[in-house]
Amino acid sequence: MSDRLTGKVALVTGAAGGIGGAAVSAFASAGARVIAVDREPCEPPAGVLALQADVTQAADVARVVGEAERAGGRLDVLFNVVGASGRSRGDGPVEDCTEEGWDFVLDVNLRSVFLCCKYAVPALRRAGGGSIINLGSVLGSVGHAHFDTHAYAASKGAVLALSRAMAVRYAAERIRVNVVAPGLIRTPMSRRAQADAAILEMLPDLQPLTGDFGEPDDVAAAAVYLASDESRFVTGIVLPVDGGWTAR
Repeated sequence: MSDRLTGKVALVTGAAGGIGGAAVSAFASAGARVIAVDREPCEPPAGVLALQADVTQAADVARVVGEAERAGGRLDVLFNVVGASGRSRGDGPVEDCTEEGWDFVLDVNLRSVFLCCKYAVPALRRAGGGSIINLGSVLGSVGHAHFDTHAYAASKGAVLALSRAMAVRYAAERIRVNVVAPGLIRTPMSRRAQADAAILEMLPDLQPLTGDFGEPDDVAAAAVYLASDESRFVTGIVLPVDGGWTAR
């Protein structure tokens, strides 16, 4: 337990997932009042307010931001974690990617970030500033032939560009916007990769720091830093949590 986020009210989307769940626990342990949002029911730690919502829908987003403000009296932090792989819906190389796969991935991975930021910015402004943290991916910055889900890469690259544009626009209002960009992390969403012999063989080269998958807590710890006042002079960055993948 630490007091790095004491007094802050934080909204975390995708709270039922691996990274989202780790972030909820880490934020709460650091002293934040946490509002955990997911489309599916989740069982957060004691003291955390859990809300069900589809953050690709504007009405749902407006509702949960309002509930977060009412519950906490303010909103200081937004961590946009919600995301999806579209491989099962046809995401792949651009020539093979289905329109369904493209639309699904851009909806979940990009529209959700747009909507959550759209409705959270006025709340952060009312609080006198705050921190928006968007979950990116190494695949938003670099390509790799084995990871050829082009809708996913496009969505994460767009999150990076949107975050930098927002960082410049809202800096004068003391609203910071940063990206955490994980590599391969051991989560339910990466189960296919965890069982892929070719990926396991590549891991020492891809993520040479450990030669293994990262853990959700690694990403959550980076988000705690970006949510805290320790990063008060940091905005518009992409913080890789990737075991050295993008250091080349």
